[in-house]
Amino acid sequence: MRKKRLKAISFLLIATLLMWVKTYVIYKSSFNIKIENFMQEFILFINPLSFLLFIFGIGLFLKEKNRNRYIIVTSFILTFILLANIVFYRFYSDFLTIPVLFQTNNMGDLGSSITSLIEPVDFLMFVDIIILIWLYKKQPSFRTDVTVSRKERAAYYLFVAATFFFNLGLAETERPELLTRSFDREMLVKNISLYNFHIYDGVLQSKQSAQRALADSNSLTEIENYVSANQTDRNEKTFGQAKGRNVILVSLESTQSFVINEKLNGKEITPFLNKLIKKSYNFTNFYHQTGQGKTSDSEFIVDNSLYPLGRGAVFFTNPSNEFTATPELLKDEGYHSSVIHANNKSFWNRDLIYDSFGYDKFFDIKSFDVNEENSVGWGLKDGPFFEQSAELMKSIPQPFYTRLITLTNHFPFDLDEEDKLIDEYDSKSKTLNKYFPTVRYQDEALKLFFKKMKEAGLYDNSIFVLYGDHYGISENHNEAMGQFLNKEITPFEEVQLQKVPFVVHIPGVTDQHPQEIDTVGGQVDIRPTVLNLLGIDTSKQIQFGHDLLSKDTNDFTVLRDGSFITKDSIFTDGVCYNKETGEPADDKAVCQSYEEKAKQELQFSDQIIYGDLLRFYDRNSPDHSPSKKEDKTELKKAS
Repeated sequence: MRKKRLKAISFLLIATLLMWVKTYVIYKSSFNIKIENFMQEFILFINPLSFLLFIFGIGLFLKEKNRNRYIIVTSFILTFILLANIVFYRFYSDFLTIPVLFQTNNMGDLGSSITSLIEPVDFLMFVDIIILIWLYKKQPSFRTDVTVSRKERAAYYLFVAATFFFNLGLAETERPELLTRSFDREMLVKNISLYNFHIYDGVLQSKQSAQRALADSNSLTEIENYVSANQTDRNEKTFGQAKGRNVILVSLESTQSFVINEKLNGKEITPFLNKLIKKSYNFTNFYHQTGQGKTSDSEFIVDNSLYPLGRGAVFFTNPSNEFTATPELLKDEGYHSSVIHANNKSFWNRDLIYDSFGYDKFFDIKSFDVNEENSVGWGLKDGPFFEQSAELMKSIPQPFYTRLITLTNHFPFDLDEEDKLIDEYDSKSKTLNKYFPTVRYQDEALKLFFKKMKEAGLYDNSIFVLYGDHYGISENHNEAMGQFLNKEITPFEEVQLQKVPFVVHIPGVTDQHPQEIDTVGGQVDIRPTVLNLLGIDTSKQIQFGHDLLSKDTNDFTVLRDGSFITKDSIFTDGVCYNKETGEPADDKAVCQSYEEKAKQELQFSDQIIYGDLLRFYDRNSPDHSPSKKEDKTELKKAS
C-alpha cells in the first residue's frame, strides 16, 4: 500500500525535480545574477523549490487522471513564464512585472526585436515536458487510482511551508529588510525565486491600485515641504538666456555617452555631435534614469521632473493622472506644444498620456510619408524623419515646445548597407557590433536636421536640447564592452555606462560662450534647467530636479534601481565606490549621508504617481499649497 501511495506522488515529484533543475540552470545561463558567496549560491539553488512543491501539490487534490494532466499543463505554463522572462531580460536586463504585461498593445511593433531575442537553444526548455508526456503515456506504473489522504496532504503542505520559511529565513539573514526592496528585482529573484517574485509583484500591484482611492490632500504636504527645502538658487547669468525662443528637444534613441569623442577604426563615431558640443552647454556627468518604460520613461521624466516607476511605465499605469507637465506650464507663456514621432499614436499609450501632459498636437506616423525605401528596423529612418519633420515644424505656431523622437538607433540596430558610414565593431556581441553604424547614422541625420532648421528659418530663434533617452547596450554585453573600452566592466563601470549625452545649444549664445559642465545630474534635471534658461521661475513647482547651471547644485542623482551618484562617490548593489579610484570606498560614510535621500525621493515620486497627488495641488494658488483641485481625471472619464 505504501508503494502505491508513493507512486501516487512520484509523477509530481519527478515534475518538480525537472522544473527545479531547469529553473536553476536558467538562473545561471540566462540571467546575470550576481553571486558573492556560497550562501547566496545555496539560496539561489533552493529558492524555486517551495513554490514548485506548492503549485504541483495542488494536483494532490485531483484524481489520478486529472492530476497528471494538471502537472503537465502547469509545467508548460511555468516554462512559458521562464521563456518570457529570458526574452525580456536579454534586452532590458530586467524581469517582467505585471504592469509590463499590460503593455501588450506595443507587441505588434516589437516584431524584429522579439525575433532576434529568441535563440534556438531556448527550445531545449521544453525537453522536460516531453519527458513528462512520454512517462504519462508510456509508463503505466505512474498511473494509479490511489487517492492521497487529508493527513498526507496536510503533511505535504507542512513540508512546503517549512521549505518556504527556511528559504525566507536564510534570505533575510543574507539581506535584511528584503521585502521592502521592491525596486530591486534582481535581489528578490535571487532570494525568493522568480516565481515567488511574480506573486509578490501581484500583491504590490493590488496594494498600489488602492493608493489613489485612499490618498488625500494631506498626502502631498510632506512631499511639498521636502521639495521646498531642497531648492537651489538659480544662476542669474543664465536665467532667461533663451527667453521667448522655440524649444526643440531631440530624444536620441539608445545613445550612451561612451560613443562621444570616440573613434572606431580611426573614424569618429559621432563627428557632428563632437563639433556641436564645442558650441554648447555640454553636461558630461549626466545619467539616464529610466526604468522598464525606457523611451516613454525618459519622456515622462523630462516633462515632469519626477522619477519613473520601478515597475512598468507611467504611460500605461497612470495615463489619466493629473500632471503639471512642461507643456501645461508653457501654455501660460504663450507656447504651442507638440511631439513629432513616426510611430503609431497608441504605442506606449502616447495618444492618452499626451493629453494628460497638455500637448496641443501629436504628429504621429500618419503625418509622414513612410515606405519600404525610407524605412528600416522600427520604421522611418532618422534622415527622412528629420527632413520631413523640418517641413512639419514650419506650420507650428511660434513660440513652440516640440520634442522629436528618433527611431533608427534602436535594438536590434538594423541598418541598410548604403547607410553604413562606419564599419561594424568586431566582438562576440552582435548587438554591440551593429550599434556603432546606427549611432553614426543617427549623428549624420542630426547634422541634416540642423541644416534643415537653418533653411526653414527656425534655427536662430530656437534653443536645441539633445539628450540620450536610455542605454542601448545592456550589461549582458559587458565582455564585448570591456573589449571596446579596454577595461573590465565592474559594477562601478556599469553605473558609469549609464551616462547619456545632454547638450543645450543656444544659437548666438553658447556658440560664443560654450561651457562644459561636470555637475552630476540626470534627466530629472532637464526641465528646471531648460525652463530657467527660458526665464520661467520653477521654484514653486513640485519637481525633484534642479537647474544644472545653478552654482549651488548638490551634485547628486539617483537611478531608478536605487543606485546613486554624487561628486565623489557611486553607490550601487549595496557597495559605496570611490569615484576617483573605482574601488570600494574606505569610508562608507561618504555614501550613507545620501542613502536616505535617494530612497526618499524615489518613494515620494512613487506616491505622487500612484496616489495621483497632483490633483490636489493648485500651482496658481497664492501660497502654492495643496488644495482641493478640480479632478480632471473624472472629467476625462465623463467626456
